[in-house]
Amino acid sequence: MILWLCLCWAFSPSAAQPDSELMARYLEEQLLADYSIAEQVARRVPRQAKFLQRLETRPRMSEFHVRSTIISRYAFTTVSCTMVNSGSEAREAVFEMQIPAAAFISNFTMSIGNKTYYGEVTGKEKKNSSDDQARHKKPPSPTEGRENGYETFKASVFIPRKMQARFILHYEELLQRRLGKYEYTVSIRPQQLVGRLRVEVNILENSGIVSLEVPPLRNSKHKGNGKAEGDASPPPSTVIGHTKTLAKVTFNPSVVQQTRIARNGILGDFIIRYDVNRELSVGDVQILNGYFVHYFAPTDLPPLPKNVVFVLDSSASMVGTKLKQTKEALFTILQDLRPEDHFNIIGFSNRIKVWQQDRLVPVTPNNIRDAKKYIHNMSPTGGTNINGALQTGAKLLNDYIAQNDIDARSVSLIIFLTDGRPTVGETQSSKILSNTKDAIRDKFCLFTIGIGNDVDHKLLERMALENCGMTRHFQEDEDAASHLKGFYDEIGTPLLSDIRVDYPEDDVEQVTQNFFPNYFNGSEIIIAGKLINRTSDKLHVEVTASNSKKYILLKTDVAIDLPSRNDIRGVPGLEDGKGDNNYIERAWSYLTIKELLNSRLKSDDSWEKDNLMEKAKSMALAYNFVTPFTVLKMKEAGLHSEPAQEEFISPSTDGIGEKLQSLQGHKAPPGVRREQDKQRIKISRTSADGDPHFVIDFPSSKLSVCFNIDGEPGDILRLVSDHKESGVTVNGKLIGAPAPPNGHKKHRTYFSTITILSNKPERSYLEITPKRVILDDGERLVLSCGRSAVVRSRSLEVSISAYSNITVTIRDSISFVILIHHYKRPAPYQRNHLGFYISSSKGLSSNSHGLLGQFLNHEVKLLQESLNTSHLEAGQNQTKALKANPTNTLKVKGRLVPVVWKQRRIYNGQQEVDCWFAKNNADKLIDGSYKDYLASHPFDTGTSFGTINSL
Repeated sequence: MILWLCLCWAFSPSAAQPDSELMARYLEEQLLADYSIAEQVARRVPRQAKFLQRLETRPRMSEFHVRSTIISRYAFTTVSCTMVNSGSEAREAVFEMQIPAAAFISNFTMSIGNKTYYGEVTGKEKKNSSDDQARHKKPPSPTEGRENGYETFKASVFIPRKMQARFILHYEELLQRRLGKYEYTVSIRPQQLVGRLRVEVNILENSGIVSLEVPPLRNSKHKGNGKAEGDASPPPSTVIGHTKTLAKVTFNPSVVQQTRIARNGILGDFIIRYDVNRELSVGDVQILNGYFVHYFAPTDLPPLPKNVVFVLDSSASMVGTKLKQTKEALFTILQDLRPEDHFNIIGFSNRIKVWQQDRLVPVTPNNIRDAKKYIHNMSPTGGTNINGALQTGAKLLNDYIAQNDIDARSVSLIIFLTDGRPTVGETQSSKILSNTKDAIRDKFCLFTIGIGNDVDHKLLERMALENCGMTRHFQEDEDAASHLKGFYDEIGTPLLSDIRVDYPEDDVEQVTQNFFPNYFNGSEIIIAGKLINRTSDKLHVEVTASNSKKYILLKTDVAIDLPSRNDIRGVPGLEDGKGDNNYIERAWSYLTIKELLNSRLKSDDSWEKDNLMEKAKSMALAYNFVTPFTVLKMKEAGLHSEPAQEEFISPSTDGIGEKLQSLQGHKAPPGVRREQDKQRIKISRTSADGDPHFVIDFPSSKLSVCFNIDGEPGDILRLVSDHKESGVTVNGKLIGAPAPPNGHKKHRTYFSTITILSNKPERSYLEITPKRVILDDGERLVLSCGRSAVVRSRSLEVSISAYSNITVTIRDSISFVILIHHYKRPAPYQRNHLGFYISSSKGLSSNSHGLLGQFLNHEVKLLQESLNTSHLEAGQNQTKALKANPTNTLKVKGRLVPVVWKQRRIYNGQQEVDCWFAKNNADKLIDGSYKDYLASHPFDTGTSFGTINSL
């Protein structure tokens, strides 16, 4: 009777509005899944049962379960939903799921009672028959209410009385990086309280997961702005756990917790944002079973200047909130422009108004103030002349580029915003497209933004695609101001231009797009392809980006994990694509199909369009993807088939270390590449390396002289000083370490930092440590010593051989080599350090100085000093006889320096050098004393011996 009392109270007609939380607690206790309870209630209290049946006019959702695995940005998602018909007659159940517009559905299954229906992807030949059991995912159209970046999958069936139906949907997507984060979103819109609701997301990123966050649930009005407002804590019941490379996030709210979020059921998006570890290198190259995917997103690059024209719709349809929010966004965007940028504003309706005629203006406080006034005074009126506005903007930008001595490194772009279709001037879409392409002529990029339901999505999308841009669409009721600002943030900081990624033609095939006009901060470039030669043990990769001031070449050989060539899809239990573990192959097919669809959209040739359609259709059928050219047809599996089970098609993460090959840039097999690189380098003997041991090579005299400097930790030694003549200075900073046991020294010192400064023809400096290289020639560039790279500017070239050495060439006449010394298991007295070698000193003047520089243009003579202090000059043929004499003497710059014969190791211990050793901190050998060579800071350029200056 307890059950009867609860139901009687809850559904009594006298209770106008039952307490939803109390009801939720009851539903949670009964779990709602056992629909046989309804039969018991009906027998005991017929009146209340009839009222319950009238109240529940649709089947009840007893379970909603989302499971996803994301491996290296590629996401496999499975949605499982169970609906129960507790009524006395058959009722229609509608399964709806919002999925990202960029995702491909890969499977769909539904079970109704003891009947199972499975989806089969087929080519789109004709429309589906009217008696299809489910509607496949259709291309979005305004009438379908496409929400920002999302489309709705819908399936409807009739569930017999007292039975249940289960829907299982699979879809896949490659996550895009925006504003420095990947965002994975699950739409949770059951429209009712659910007995068992669970979202589980597993993430594997061998690069390392950073900045993992789960913001509050996002409703449709704020979808896409990427920013949480107010409370930034995760939704209730969210559990987050992660290691360096693995993360697991679960959201499992009870019915009570659901009512606290929304009384009628959760309505919102569950979001996970994260990024991965990265640095300036060729990027993250992953190889598996004959396929590769390459992620390139360098950091710590200086922004390039922008030349930007804002083209804004001010027609009558923009009246009210749309124009108000556009103005608010532009006020913020103008404030974010950088001093080196140039800009202009065009407002258009049936008339076209240019703020500053025939020019782009620099970013100054006065210009920003005047631009804000112009935007503030814009009023909505007239029709929409899209063609005329774009022609005016393109001509303005073209003329500015042609007539002004603009920075060749700058990036030019047009940002175009409208809420409607063309109504004035040229209104035919094909003409507008061709006119726009002819006006831009591949000289800059066009980015388009559409607001509302009346906009021509296809026109804006194609205009952006044909002119190397991107497009965004926002609904009228959404926060347009934050959307516009977010979109500008994506493209507002260009870091590289003309990026090209190359692989040997004989090693790869069917490579996706590998040339990109721009790389924007916070984004990511992705390339994928197939390996031709699967027996090779490496893949060579080169990334180039060029502009007038710098040419960057990043290169490496990526090791290929040979055991991963075994295709695990043939393993028992993984038949028919279930559990397909080659996520890299699927990422390649995903990218290839997307490119074919975009190419078809841009094409005007009917034969080419048909050819591209057939290629896309063929690949979609091979990988079971629902695309605009394929459909999902439902077929009955059999009268007595087993009910559908949730089969998660994502790769398992168990034992992934044996199957996954993830290499960031250069990671050659241990003990092979590193030694080869060092042996290849040819450097002179003139050097400062080790503790530190100095070696001076005198080629004309056929002698080498060596000495030690017993400095203090923190001392900065001036190694080469030629600031007045060649403009070059080299300083080295010492780091301390304990002395070895039973040694005569109180401590050891090594070079931790080498600073190379040059002021001709322009100011620049290099700061080198065992981990990284910082190059600053007006723009700061950070390179990892663990990645091979080449950077060239007008007068400077830096070449990094990963984990081995850095070669610095100045004006093709001065060359230094810095060796990198790493210890895998250092002893207490060892430190990672650098060695400095002078490879070529042709460009240094005869007045150069420093501990090494002072000897570059001088010669020495070797003397033998007898007991009677008589002097005998000795040639090289007498050297062997002199070695045993403890009283040998060098004549340097008129000074006599006692020396003894020694052997020194250089090249990181790979070669021995015979040399004459000067004791006592090189007393009498060097000009002055050791303390005269101490610099006050790493950038001290000491213009002459004993004086100090700064670059």
